[in-house]
This record gives sequence, structure tokens and C-alpha cells, in this order.
Amino acid sequence: MAGVDLTLVWAGIIAFAVFAYVVMDGFDLGIGILFPSFAVGQERDQAMNSIAPVWDGNETWLVMGGGGLMAAFPVAYAIILPATYPLVIAMLLGLVFRGVAFEFRWRDGRHRAFWDWAFCLGSIMATFAQGVMLGAILQGIHVQRQAYAGGWLDWLSPFSLVTGVALLAGYALLGSTWLIGKTEGSAQAHARRLASWLLLAVLFAIAAVSVATPLLSLEYARRWLAMPTVLLTAQVPLLTLIVAFVLFRSLRAGRERVPFLMALALFLLGFTGLLISVFPYVVPGAVSIWEAAAPPESQEFMLVGTAIIVPVIIAYTGWSYWIFRGKVGSEGYH
Repeated sequence: MAGVDLTLVWAGIIAFAVFAYVVMDGFDLGIGILFPSFAVGQERDQAMNSIAPVWDGNETWLVMGGGGLMAAFPVAYAIILPATYPLVIAMLLGLVFRGVAFEFRWRDGRHRAFWDWAFCLGSIMATFAQGVMLGAILQGIHVQRQAYAGGWLDWLSPFSLVTGVALLAGYALLGSTWLIGKTEGSAQAHARRLASWLLLAVLFAIAAVSVATPLLSLEYARRWLAMPTVLLTAQVPLLTLIVAFVLFRSLRAGRERVPFLMALALFLLGFTGLLISVFPYVVPGAVSIWEAAAPPESQEFMLVGTAIIVPVIIAYTGWSYWIFRGKVGSEGYH
């Protein structure tokens, strides 16, 4: 494909897949995190039924992002995976455990309390591992000769723990705002109360990560604080405050759809901030997207299949959400 930088195209595809996974699987992980706070019976059943038709499909984007990284940027995959193996294992175990709990809580009524807690703990484990992984990548990975040269626990640091907690708060906010739009009665009222407190927690977490990130390296500080780029980067925190204010007002006004849309906007702004910090590196400060990329012939070959399958996934996902767009009760959608 003459004149087209396939590496940039693939970077965009993977970035889209990762963001799609974060926002789509994020709200159902968030519901799992909050699950024990809902009353046993109708409230928990409503929360579970609200994601029952879509939660499996949401994880399609995780496969897309991970598989695309391995195929299009094999050098980055070979560095990031060994650096975060414990976190990847924890994330996958959490996702498997919550998936089993999701199915068995309906089929094994005698042990439903156990499966409810399993659903919660699996969601917390998967989310926290994802957040710590993000922090570990941002703080830097020790690379020599395009290979991971660090230790087994290099990912563990105060900064990575903060990003893990921040993602827990963010997913919980997504989950609570999703339930505001999908449930009714006491479940909706409880979700609205949770969202108000979680918004404060998310803003605090955003502030903590935003202050800590420029302290990790001079490159991050330069990108965010140096003139004249600061005139552009300053728009991200400004827009974050505006979106947070709209979200807060929508919660106070009793809106049902706006809170979730504003929560998505907060994640979009956070993702934009992440791209400002790391682009064009795929391993920050060590390996750029061009250094990590597969040969152009491989990228072009994979792009053909991707151009077919991604629109199909988007169409199917959109159709699923449209079909199940209504309110949900303890017995299902109505």
C-alpha cells in the first residue's frame, strides 16, 4: 500500500481495540466490583441481568488488542509480556473466575452467596491487574537489545499500585452509571448514590496519577509542561473538569443516560492523556512503534482480514446493544 504508513494504521487499530475493551468490559467489571453493595435478591439480579446479554462479547476486544499487538508489534509483545507475566496471569484468572461465577450463580442456587463473592473478587482481581499493568508500562520497562532485561517484580511500585486503585474506581464509576440507565427502583437509587461518591474518588485518582506521571521521567514532564505544548495539553485537564461537572449535575438532576456518557468521556480524556504521554513509543522510552513493528508485508496481509472482521464485530456489538436497550428487571429485560 504505497504512501500509507501501515505501522501508524496498526497502532490506531490496536489503540481503538484497547479503548473499546476498557469502556465495554469496564462497566461490567465495575458492576462486579460493586456487586456486594447491592441487596441480595432483586437488586443483585437486576445488576446481573443488565450485563448478561453483552458481557461475553465485550471481551472480544481484549482478544483483538492482545492478538493485534502480538501480530503487528511482535517486539513490543515479547517485551511487555515477560515484564508483566504475574499481572497477565492474575488478570486472566480473574476473568475466568468471574465468568464461572456468572454462570453458576444461576444454576447453583444453594451456593449463590459464594458465587456472588466470587464474581466480585474475580472482577477486582482482573481490574486491579490491568491497572497495575498500565502503571508498570508507564513507569518504564528495562530493555536491552530489544528484550526484557528486568526482574520478576519490576512491575511492583507505589505508582503502579496507585494506577491499579485508580482503575478500580474508574470501572466502578462506569458500572454505577450503567446501572442508573438500565435498572429501576431501589437498584437505580443505590447506583446513583454510589456514582456520586465514585466520581469524587475518580477525580482524586486522576489528580494523583496526573501529578505523579510527570515525575516519572523528564520526557513526560516535557510533553505535559513545556511551552508551547502545554497550551494544548492543558485542555485535557480542563475538559476533564467540565465533563466531571456535567456528570455531577446530571446525577443531581436525575438523568439516566447522561451519567454513563459522561463517564465514557472521562475515560476518553484519560486515554488521550495516555497517548500524549507515550506516543510514538509502544514501550515508553525504549521502543517506538516503528522499531517494534512487523514487516510491512505481514502488516498488509493482516490488514485485509482486519478490514473484514472489525466492521462485523462493531455491527454485531451495536446490534446486541440495540436489541437489549431497554430497562432490566429481576427476571430480565422488558
